[in-house]
Amino acid sequence: MDRIALGFAAVAAALHLMFFLMESVFFARPAVQRRFGVATADAAAVRPWALNQGYYNLFLALAVVAGIVLAASGRVLIGQAVVITGCSVMLGAGIVLACTDVRMLRAAGIQALPPFLAILLLVAG
Repeated sequence: MDRIALGFAAVAAALHLMFFLMESVFFARPAVQRRFGVATADAAAVRPWALNQGYYNLFLALAVVAGIVLAASGRVLIGQAVVITGCSVMLGAGIVLACTDVRMLRAAGIQALPPFLAILLLVAG
């Protein structure tokens, strides 16, 4: 697979790992809550949703990493399929975020651009 495409896929996985940490591990911190636009008074109510969403992001990151490992170990077509699937879900989630609230456009771009570029390069290559 194209190394640049895999690089973008790795960036997407790293970002989603960071999202997991913020949503599932560090969500109790007021700075993290503010980053997600959650008032401290609402944090306890939102916490279960954030925890669940964080694990979704972790599993997406692990799927993309598994695809990269498969590709690097010589199972290129299977690895490419796994990377494209994981990145497609990441891209879709970014699009939904962008459509949800105009204030989320920057976050949506951060979430969606690396997987989009990975998919584009893998399909074009």
